[in-house]
Amino acid sequence: MDAATKKTKTGRKMAQVLEGARKVFMADGLEGASVDAIAREAGVSKATLYSYFSDKRRLFIDVACTECRRQADHAVALIDQSADAEYVLHAAADHMVHFVLSDFAQSVYRVCVAESDRFPELGQEFYKSGPQLSEDILAPFLDLAVSRGELDIQDTTLAAFQFAALCKAEIFDKRVFGVQDRFTKSEIARIIDGAVKMFLARYGVASD
Repeated sequence: MDAATKKTKTGRKMAQVLEGARKVFMADGLEGASVDAIAREAGVSKATLYSYFSDKRRLFIDVACTECRRQADHAVALIDQSADAEYVLHAAADHMVHFVLSDFAQSVYRVCVAESDRFPELGQEFYKSGPQLSEDILAPFLDLAVSRGELDIQDTTLAAFQFAALCKAEIFDKRVFGVQDRFTKSEIARIIDGAVKMFLARYGVASD
C-alpha cells in the first residue's frame, strides 16, 4: 500500500498538527513546505508529527479535506431552508466564488492536477471533500425548491454542478493561470449575480 493511503491516526494533538500544517502549506505549497517547518508551526516534535502521518503528502490530503469540510459546514449554515431560491442561490454563489479564489483552494487545485498521475488518491480525496460536498449540499435544497414550485428542474444533481460551474466563470481560469490574482468587489459581484440570474433564467418558475 502506498504511504499516502495509510489510515491516519487520531490523537489529542491532531488538530494542532493540522492547523500548523495548514498555515505552512498555504504559505509554501506542498513541495516548498518542510516537515521541520510544519512541526515548528504546530508546536510539536517531528516524532509526534510522524506518529500521526506517514509522510507529508498524507498530511496535505488530510489538511485539504479538513478545510473543505469546514467550508462545507459553513456553506450548510448559510442555507436557510425557509428562504426563497434566489436568496439561497446568492448566498451559495458568494461562498463558492470566494472559496475557489482563495489561496488555499488554488494551492490544493494545483497540487491535485500536478500529482494526479503519481498520486490519484489525492485528487479523489479532494473531490469527495470539495466538489462532491457542493453537490451534496446544494442538490437537496434544489429538490426542496422544486417541491415548493420555485424551480423547475428534472435533474437537480446536474443542476448543482452547473451552478458551481457558473460560479467559476471567467475568474477561476484567470486565477489559476496567473492572469489575475486579486479581484475587486464589483468584479466578484458581477460573477455572483450573473450565475444566479442565468441559473434562474433556465430553471426559475415565473410568478403569476
